[in-house]
Amino acid sequence: MRLRQIFVIGLALSLLGIGVPAWAQDDPKNCNDLMAADTPAYVVCRWMATPEEAADIARFWLDNDGEHLQEAGPLDPIVIDCTEPGNVCPTGEDGDGDGIPRDAGDPDVEGAEDGGTPECKEGESCYVNPARLSQAEIAQAEKTAAGQAVQAAAKENLRIWINAELTGAWKDGKLDAAVRKLAALAVQPGVAGIRFTTQLGFDQTFKTADEIDKFVAETSAALRKLAPGKKLAVHTVVPVLGCGADEACKTEMTKKHPLSTPERVGAWLSKGQIDQLALDSGLLATEYATWKIDAVAAQRNQWIQVRARAWDAYGQIASEDAGFAATGASKLTTEQTTQAINDRIAIPLQTDAAETVTLWSRWKDEQGQVSRTFGEKWATNATWDQLKKLTSVRPRLATVYDPANPEVDPATDMKNLAEVFGQVYVHAGA
Repeated sequence: MRLRQIFVIGLALSLLGIGVPAWAQDDPKNCNDLMAADTPAYVVCRWMATPEEAADIARFWLDNDGEHLQEAGPLDPIVIDCTEPGNVCPTGEDGDGDGIPRDAGDPDVEGAEDGGTPECKEGESCYVNPARLSQAEIAQAEKTAAGQAVQAAAKENLRIWINAELTGAWKDGKLDAAVRKLAALAVQPGVAGIRFTTQLGFDQTFKTADEIDKFVAETSAALRKLAPGKKLAVHTVVPVLGCGADEACKTEMTKKHPLSTPERVGAWLSKGQIDQLALDSGLLATEYATWKIDAVAAQRNQWIQVRARAWDAYGQIASEDAGFAATGASKLTTEQTTQAINDRIAIPLQTDAAETVTLWSRWKDEQGQVSRTFGEKWATNATWDQLKKLTSVRPRLATVYDPANPEVDPATDMKNLAEVFGQVYVHAGA
């Protein structure tokens, strides 16, 4: 947050033509020497008060038997005498409660709202069921493959997202039933949010912009109602962002992909309909060759455009990438993996545009071929070994897990995934 504030202030001053002093290694408030050796270079530590200043502050308050502390006692409370003419004090008839003081631990007023009934099982964590889902619905969700995977991920302290595709249910008029199933799954401990669609506006699911906007609005409203408190996310591709300042490229991309424009995507965030936006980087390697824009330049263009639009003021921005995996297992060498980490992980984070990076570590295609970042049955390889070294950014790394096609089983898979990732998207189907 401090780095983001510094960046925004610096950007504003630069627009006004005002210079600011650069951070220096010999800054007396520099505390980089206290950070771990593998801390990324873009993370800067600075004392709010140096140890010497802190000692002076402590002496100020403690000298003379704490004279200044005694002088800085709490202000006298404001007391209203309800018996004085002109003073009006609420009672149980016109205010909250029944007007009767109670001690801590006493039962609440009969009939008072409690915000949801805690649902607890012996030996398990409590959770709140504000949507009033039935125990049968929750129990059924827990027994599904996705439910078992969620429980396995929670045991590994992974931050969990439910990954689903609700476009079909919305089109078929079955949105409420589909949302209720997801809510029953999301009520489990450890679930932070729900991603309800992928490639929104980029694939051929919708034909008009109005149809897309209606889907997002109605699905978001249904999820907010039945899964209150859970963050909502979508995944999409915005090809025009990779063009940078090339007008010919922007014109062609807008014509080719008219439904996934920055203005439409940004509106989902600004209206509060979603809390996280994942942008795919799958097109960066080939889509812009006509304009001599390579993958590195396209990615740089994309994140500069994202940052310039200040989308992170409305929600979290994530980068999504499948480039580390290959059929069977990753074929990257140690050197190639190191370069890929720089291009596909470090750059989105260092440009201060994406807060997290989602790497597809395993998936099965329609022909039954499995692509992996790691080796079969979790055999080690150069790519997986290098990714496991990224301990300082592990909370920012996420992956997608399909419980219908496990590598071994949910418990084993989640244990291995937790060595690289801090978050997981558990696929729950439609």
